[in-house]
Amino acid sequence: MLTDLTIAEAREKLRAREFSAVDLTMAHLHAIETLNPRLNAFITVSHSQALDQARAADEALARGDARALTGIPLAIKDLFCTVGVRTTAASEILRPFVPPYESTVTAQLLRDGAVFLGKTNLDEFAMGSSNMTSAYGPVENPWKRLQDEDAVLVPGGSSGGSAAAVAARMSMGATGTDTGGSIRQPASFCGLVGVKPSYGRCSRWGVVAFASSLDHPGPFARTVRDGAILLGSMAGHDPKDSTSADVPVPDYEAACRRGVKGLRIGVPKEYRSDGMPAEIEALWQKGLGWLRDAGAEIVDVSLPHTKYGLATYYIVAPAEASSNLARYDGVRYGARQDGAELSDMYGNTRAAGFGAEVRRRIMIGTYVLSAGYYDAYYLRAQKVRALILRDFNDAFQQVDALITPTTPSAAFAQGEKMDDPIQMYLNDLFTVGANLAGVPAISIPAGLDANGLPLGLQIIGKPFDEETVFAVSAEMERAAGFTALPQLRAGG
Repeated sequence: MLTDLTIAEAREKLRAREFSAVDLTMAHLHAIETLNPRLNAFITVSHSQALDQARAADEALARGDARALTGIPLAIKDLFCTVGVRTTAASEILRPFVPPYESTVTAQLLRDGAVFLGKTNLDEFAMGSSNMTSAYGPVENPWKRLQDEDAVLVPGGSSGGSAAAVAARMSMGATGTDTGGSIRQPASFCGLVGVKPSYGRCSRWGVVAFASSLDHPGPFARTVRDGAILLGSMAGHDPKDSTSADVPVPDYEAACRRGVKGLRIGVPKEYRSDGMPAEIEALWQKGLGWLRDAGAEIVDVSLPHTKYGLATYYIVAPAEASSNLARYDGVRYGARQDGAELSDMYGNTRAAGFGAEVRRRIMIGTYVLSAGYYDAYYLRAQKVRALILRDFNDAFQQVDALITPTTPSAAFAQGEKMDDPIQMYLNDLFTVGANLAGVPAISIPAGLDANGLPLGLQIIGKPFDEETVFAVSAEMERAAGFTALPQLRAGG
């Protein structure tokens, strides 16, 4: 089936004219029509726009003017502004918002010929690890437990809609954003490759902000090579984003063929814990064995401030969210609830427009930024963040990359862990460090748990050294030979 092709395979076949971009797009639109009513991965489906873009792609192919993604159907997380297509951040407060401008990342994907199928569901304003906080309802993971097929599993969050769309073969790839693990954790839960590049590698301009110093746009794909193709289009300097890095974009696809012989791969001892499930520890050891067999040297390293990572993240991220979300006041854009006084209008708009998790994080953030607590919480968290970055820099003096588990468990069911915010926040245990330090990381599917659910391994690299991360990831992907498929998918 056309929906089973990887991006690399489809690109080759499109150029050979074995099928058209319209054929490929129609196959994915049909998959969305069939599966989305159940999975709820898409908030908005851009049917007519996608077909127009596919026809333009076919014209470019006929002229011999194919670019990196000409004719490739992608899903866009509904956090990226798209001209003329509603952008909601999965929140009531942005339900009516149709941007008059295009985010830099999506503009570059369009420049390279991609076809946009629609906008995918997410945790509201990207705040969550389960895709249960969306104002448009939860997303269902297309994977099922072998021993409890009736359980509805979460796809992870916040980019759960993008992950479910790619895993279910409704899209060939997708964009996501990763603030504390929101690409890598859904990738692990859904058996995908999730790429969080270095901070500043992909422009944040036109991406609805959660925590500005932590937000990382990146791609979802079904193979490491596909992830490299997508990142090659998404990355690049953007003068409209003051945090965008003015550094060259390497050939990530070529890096996937480099191998790992002679590389030193670090194992952070702090990522091991007494409560780690045995199957995740076993998979981690298996991954180390794959790299050792491929010629890499395994080295034990220490990241001593890892234990403060979650606490630091859950001070810095809500603080920045509190500041960023202050702009949603019912005056300039988005939904409005009237009130007798201006202050009533502000309060009514935000009470009706924001869900419980967003309100919780705004309150936490406002508290830690308040005059009496700024030094005790926010300033101290920033100092610890600097120590976490120093830990990574020290480790990278000894090794070329690190390998860890991606998540502390496989996908859990809707309703499990939901009553305890602390348990939900622990889903980011292995991922927040890379965000606090701004270093690149990739999650790859490496095995299955006893219930037949995917488990991921994470490769973390030096700042702006995505090439090595892709090289290690591709080597592990070859060794893992992960071919398992979710039960709910196009043609499944």
